[in-house]
Amino acid sequence: QVQLVESGGGLVQAGDSLRLSCAASGRTFGGYSMGWFRQAPGKEREFVAAINWSGRTWYADSVKGRFTISRDYAKNTAYLQMDSLKPEDTAVYYCATSSRVVPLTINDYDYWGQGTQVTVSS
Repeated sequence: QVQLVESGGGLVQAGDSLRLSCAASGRTFGGYSMGWFRQAPGKEREFVAAINWSGRTWYADSVKGRFTISRDYAKNTAYLQMDSLKPEDTAVYYCATSSRVVPLTINDYDYWGQGTQVTVSS
């Protein structure tokens, strides 16, 4: 059974940084893409960033230049480094795994974590 566990969320001030982690188990991690999504209150879940098995990355325009996705194959863990945080980044952040080479939409992903709250105060 595939399990994804996010951690690293919290309450920070605008301009601060956070690093989210997503620990994966139950799947051969190397052959799959990993992604981060977020959902703010009253809004739909949206794509944030993704990285495929070859290390290619994609970012939403709203986070490009501020967020960095990475993965550690030895630890079966994906990361989302978030710098220059803004109040509009406040949301529950979810990691997910996909078998697609270019995984950019919610429907591309088959397993999801439980989410971690990120709150950015102004």
